Amino acid sequence: MRFSPLDATHRSLDAKMVPFGGWDMPLAYSSGTLAEHAACRSGAVIFDVSHLGTVRVEGENAFEQLQACLTNDLSRIAPGRAQYTHLLDKDDASVLDDIIVWWVRDQVFDVMPNASNTDRVVAAIGGSDTTSTRAVIAVQGPEARAIVAKFCAEAAAVRRFTVQEVQVCGFSCVVAGTGYTGEDGIEIAVPNEGAAAVWKALHEAGAVPAGLGARDTLRLEAGLPLHGHELGEGITSLQAGLEWVVAWGKPDFLGKTALLKEKERGVARRLVGISIPGRRPARDGTRVLDSAGSEIGFVSSGNFSPTLGHCVAMAFVLPSVNVGDAVSMDVRGTLIDGVVVTTPFVAKKK
Repeated sequence: MRFSPLDATHRSLDAKMVPFGGWDMPLAYSSGTLAEHAACRSGAVIFDVSHLGTVRVEGENAFEQLQACLTNDLSRIAPGRAQYTHLLDKDDASVLDDIIVWWVRDQVFDVMPNASNTDRVVAAIGGSDTTSTRAVIAVQGPEARAIVAKFCAEAAAVRRFTVQEVQVCGFSCVVAGTGYTGEDGIEIAVPNEGAAAVWKALHEAGAVPAGLGARDTLRLEAGLPLHGHELGEGITSLQAGLEWVVAWGKPDFLGKTALLKEKERGVARRLVGISIPGRRPARDGTRVLDSAGSEIGFVSSGNFSPTLGHCVAMAFVLPSVNVGDAVSMDVRGTLIDGVVVTTPFVAKKK
């Protein structure tokens, strides 16, 4: 079990700690997941996301190294920008991991894999695992930038999908305009020795501590994929509806041949949203049936939506299923009705 540099801080706030991806991380604080979720939609919260990996890839060949491995095209961006991308299995094009690349400066990249996938990402792309040297704090919500600006205007000014090296509370940090909630905000990679000071500054400025429970309900409402659910073994970028991260024009990348074959023959399933009346959720693995009672797929993620006041789910279904189709889900022998809808379930405020 690994522990965040903020572990003592979480325990001092009476956080409920749970194992996640090999780390001991806060699930929720004393206010509870529903309150934390609401705080992110209406104000601002802080998440400890130090369990996410950081792989530093640098040097004169770093750009070419990443271009040859990842699906998206780094030539579309430049130093000081971030990009969402996939690492695919070379044989069947399964998404081994979905990744954010922070292009910190010329010839220096911080590749941010999911918690349990850091080793496989290093094996594929090279670089150095620097996860243990820093904490990552996500500040999310419509008031996130105003709160950060109270003590660091430069960090607050880092725009969406841009990256900047900034002094925060006297510590040299890398700040990116990225997140996983459907709200505006930034993520701050801070050296271990500065993690508690930055967290304290954010908390005292008005950001509410939030745990993995709220992070999951927020990302589900936003229709964002979670590795191991909407992405992973046997699931391709095309099935997940994420072809926009695939740069077909690049000469090659890992898994391109297999993914191109799937594109040519058509996907056997695709990811959709399902709106479910009531408060009984259809959890991952639940069978999805059509109006005639035939099985057409399975739920990949499902939960109660605090914002909408009813349940929602994402599911892999036959490609013939359309938005507006009535479906049902077999929840422990009881059929629950739903309707196929577009995602996100909750749109980001303008």
